[in-house]
Amino acid sequence: MYPLLLLPLLLLSSPIEASVNDFCVADLSSSDTPSGYPCLNPSNVTASDFVFTGLAKPGTINPLIKAAVNPAFVTQFPGINGLGISVLRLDIQAGGVIPLHTHPGATELLVVTQGRITAGFISSSANTVYYKTLGKGDVMVFPQGLLHFEINAGGVTAVGFASFNSPNPGLQITDFALFANSFPSALLEKTTFLDDAQVQKLKGVLGGTG
Repeated sequence: MYPLLLLPLLLLSSPIEASVNDFCVADLSSSDTPSGYPCLNPSNVTASDFVFTGLAKPGTINPLIKAAVNPAFVTQFPGINGLGISVLRLDIQAGGVIPLHTHPGATELLVVTQGRITAGFISSSANTVYYKTLGKGDVMVFPQGLLHFEINAGGVTAVGFASFNSPNPGLQITDFALFANSFPSALLEKTTFLDDAQVQKLKGVLGGTG
C-alpha cells in the first residue's frame, strides 16, 4: 500500500535537470533529447547565454505568406533549455497570413503589439472553430497541439509576440506538410479529396514533388 502512495511523490521528484540545478544552458554541440539538450559545462557559461537580442527586428519575410517568424527557441537561445519557456516575434504584412499549423510540444500565448490580427484555432473533439480579431494589447491562447492560424486584419503590418511553455514547441504547417515534400500525389488525392489538378497546383506553389 505504502509504495503505491509514494509513487506520485517519486514521479514529482524526478524533474528535468534545470529544476534540480539553477539552470542548464543547452550544449548545442550535442543532440536534442525528449528532455532537452545536455547541459553545457558551467565553467563555459556566460551572461550572453541568458540574453537574446534578436526580437528587436522582424525575421525574413516569406513572400508566399507575406509574414515572418523570428523565434527565440532553445536552438537560438540556449539559456532557456529545461526552463519550459520560449518566445517568438511574428510580423504579418498587409494581406499576409500564418497558415494553419500546430505546435505539438506547447501551448501558445499570443499578444498583439501592432496592427490587427484575426486568429483562431480548431478544437480536436468537435472541430469547432474559435476565432477573434485582436488589436494592440489583446491576448489569445492556443491550446497545445491544436491547429491554429493568424491573418493580418488591417492595412498595415501587424506585429505580435508569442510565448510557449516549452523551450522547443515544434512547428508543423499543414499545407507544407502535405504539399511541400514528396508525398505521392495519388495518396494525397485519396486522403484530401482533391483531384490531380488541384494537388499538382499546390505542389507547384509549395515546391513539392511526386
